[in-house]
Amino acid sequence: MYAGRGKILDVKNKIVEAIQAAVQKATGDGVFQSTGDLPEINLEVPPKKDFGDYATNFAMQSAKIFHMNPRKIAEEIKSRISADWLDKIEIAGAGFMNFYLKPDVIYNELKNIYTGLENFGQLPNKNNATIQIEYVSANPTGLLHVGHGRGAAAGSAIVNILRAAGYNVESEYYINDAGNQMENLAKSVNARYLQHFGKDVEFPENGYHGADILDTTNRIIAQDGDKYLTLPENERLQILENLAYADKLAELKKDLANFKVSFDVWFSERTLHPDKINAAIKVLRERGEIYEKDGALWLASTKYGDDKDRVVVRENGVPTYLAADIAYHKDKFERGFGTLINLWGADHHGYICRVKAAMSALGFNADNLKILLLQMVSLYRGGELVKMSKRTGESITLRELMEEVGTDAARYFFLMRSIDSQLDFDLDLAKKKSAENPVYYIQYAHARICSIFRQAEESGLKIVDAPKFNMLVTAAEIDLINKIFEYPDEIEKAAAEFAPQRIARYAYDLAAQFHSFYRDCRILGVDKDLAQARLALIKITAHTIKHALNLLGVSAPTSM
Repeated sequence: MYAGRGKILDVKNKIVEAIQAAVQKATGDGVFQSTGDLPEINLEVPPKKDFGDYATNFAMQSAKIFHMNPRKIAEEIKSRISADWLDKIEIAGAGFMNFYLKPDVIYNELKNIYTGLENFGQLPNKNNATIQIEYVSANPTGLLHVGHGRGAAAGSAIVNILRAAGYNVESEYYINDAGNQMENLAKSVNARYLQHFGKDVEFPENGYHGADILDTTNRIIAQDGDKYLTLPENERLQILENLAYADKLAELKKDLANFKVSFDVWFSERTLHPDKINAAIKVLRERGEIYEKDGALWLASTKYGDDKDRVVVRENGVPTYLAADIAYHKDKFERGFGTLINLWGADHHGYICRVKAAMSALGFNADNLKILLLQMVSLYRGGELVKMSKRTGESITLRELMEEVGTDAARYFFLMRSIDSQLDFDLDLAKKKSAENPVYYIQYAHARICSIFRQAEESGLKIVDAPKFNMLVTAAEIDLINKIFEYPDEIEKAAAEFAPQRIARYAYDLAAQFHSFYRDCRILGVDKDLAQARLALIKITAHTIKHALNLLGVSAPTSM
């Protein structure tokens, strides 16, 4: 059975091992004399078949170590490599080494993928400590907006990619359900509640004015009517806060579910108050990392690279937001995760150093806390920047975006650029049903393959268990095969770099390679053995496209 990288990794390992053995021989012969650590041998699939099946720039990277011309290094390595799976090695440019495999190697690899196709794209388990990813974590006081949407798409895709790469991953949503925002939510709903029943009340200065607050209030009234109208103010506020909180959290979860996002854990900030916060501060005091000044408690964060020390407990005894974050991250480390990954908005850039400083002060390895920053999203319609919702006059919500362009397009567009770059989201392009729209282009490739299967079945042509892959010899066929071979490496790299855009790009390139194959290679009406080999090839292609789209949280339709 093919288990993730399986046989493809074996071939790459053989090339790497052959290079390592050649270097060792050349060193023993006195040709190579290294003056430092050798660089890692990285293999890439060249953009064109003419440049071989795999290529490496190892000779160029090791030139300074060997104090030798890269082409000379490459020639020396080439002269010491011989293998039954290798057709030839060519030296190109300044010292690139292009490896050409014998044809049967490629076909055997393709056969291994086909035999265990259901596992293709799932890499072997790495048995590492569990990675915890926390993302979105918006306040439960309003609807998710477009910025939250980018974080939701990126976080969930990174979770999917890491799991496909063989890592153990747990996803978490941190519910900011403590502090002034909850009081302001209660006061806002209370005002709308009283106004509904004709009471002349002033809306709170720090209240939430969004239409969603009115929606929440109306749902509470539809459920309970005026039963809270005559209660004392404080009692009514407490009840309405609990009801509004439950309503907002339910709406938030509904939007996330519709956006194909789920979490393993929903962590309430309220569980940190006061015991876990007090416990974290106690540890910091015992370690000499907190001092008192002007009646407040300060974290000596400058000791760990922060630009200034930070208040963790105000002079009135109320802990700061940082204090809760310190307790939260302490709790996460103590749960035994090997790596913590947080996705934050770019406006939190200055907050990173103080949280990492606090973790170092607590005795944890701050390098195991990784912060990924999400840059802003700008929406464009008709070439014009869209800032406000037509319905509410406020920020565009994720719900409205899904309604306008669909979940698939929204997720793909969020993911096709690196999260650390500004994203210009073209609403008109996202809605197009043409090849100009990248997600439509990819989905159409999958739907077209499904259509070919249906046509083949109608014509009596069946997919067989042992197709004659060695009949696939044209450039279009080999290019498609090589693109499929790249997939496990793309997953590995996307996981290592937390880069879902790599999978988005790969899916697009694979779809493009399939469309070229479809243009050049007939399936129906050709020799039966050739037709069955091509059917098997596009079956692998369809699986790979669907798997890549699934990692992105995008559907793979069977008809369009």
